[in-house]
Amino acid sequence: MTEIGMFSRSGGNPDLGLDFARDPVDAIRFAATFWSTVDRSRRRLIGNGLAIAAFATPVTRRLAEPTDAPSAHEGGRQVGRSDLDELWRVADEARLWDSRFGGGNWKASSVAECLRLSAAPLLNGTYTETIGRELFAATAELSRVVGWSALDTSHHDVAQRHFLQALRLARAAGNVESGCYVQATMALQAFLRGHPEEAADMAEGAYERGLGHAAPRVLAFAKLAEARAHGRTGNARAAKAALGRTEELLDSIRPGSHDPEQLAYMTHARLAADATEVHRDLADPRGAFAWNALAEPMSADRFIRATGIRMAVLAASHIQNRELENGLTAANTSLRILTHVDSARAHSYLHDVTRALTPWKEHPEVADLIHRTRTELPSAV
Repeated sequence: MTEIGMFSRSGGNPDLGLDFARDPVDAIRFAATFWSTVDRSRRRLIGNGLAIAAFATPVTRRLAEPTDAPSAHEGGRQVGRSDLDELWRVADEARLWDSRFGGGNWKASSVAECLRLSAAPLLNGTYTETIGRELFAATAELSRVVGWSALDTSHHDVAQRHFLQALRLARAAGNVESGCYVQATMALQAFLRGHPEEAADMAEGAYERGLGHAAPRVLAFAKLAEARAHGRTGNARAAKAALGRTEELLDSIRPGSHDPEQLAYMTHARLAADATEVHRDLADPRGAFAWNALAEPMSADRFIRATGIRMAVLAASHIQNRELENGLTAANTSLRILTHVDSARAHSYLHDVTRALTPWKEHPEVADLIHRTRTELPSAV
């Protein structure tokens, strides 16, 4: 395995990608080495676990000192504006495909290839301080996108390593806003992997460090991540306060103000969709129903995966409320949508619904849904 440039827990360098170097020169070298080493198509060789402790040092260092001084570099070919435009274009396309078809779509693989074949060599190229900062910001977003795709397909080890490289490059870019976005994404991974307390701390830290630097939509994303974590712990007061702050931040956005395009999906409808899940976790089905109604304007064609997840969450809320017929209707809608989405994360929501339906498993329609879910949706890892 090491002969083909891979590593695993049993050999090679198991810490590759988990670095958060103090020296920006080392950080850039480590990122380029990691991207050149990890072949996303063989990520199953690495594992699917999340080492929550591996987030501690990077988050602490980033919160203590969020930016590096700008630096130029002389190396390979000259890096220009067209190179940066291409990196952002690839990231933009990948986000679009991800929301429609899940992290396992072919476009996600092409982004990993872009990191390996294009971004890594550019980091070793020749660039000015200004171009360097923009290069690090673009590659940070690319690494975050690849990490999210890995998370969505339950390859959390690879996801974590990409997130950490993204966080370090955001610091090298001198971009507090980018670091806020990446750290909030890391908080979501911690939440999804069963560490809601740590996730709440990470999201709150991202928000606090981003104040005065990050756009309202970025801060709203961090607060929404915090709300989801508090919801999972059952802390209704903290969860609802974070949701309220998210809504205030979205309301504060004004036309013409700084507003990062990569977070254009972070809208009031997205807030409502996630708030539906928060209230499901709080065992408050009535609250979930109210938020779900506000989430319906979200485009089902543009946000296919999110719509499928929301319908599974709605089904679970109906089951909590002992409304079997409504629950089955929503679950069947979710199944119809998610059969077209390559996302173990999304599929896990519907598998959770089928487990909640166990008391009714002898009911013909319930038995049919359970059978089709097991048959048509791969089990989440």
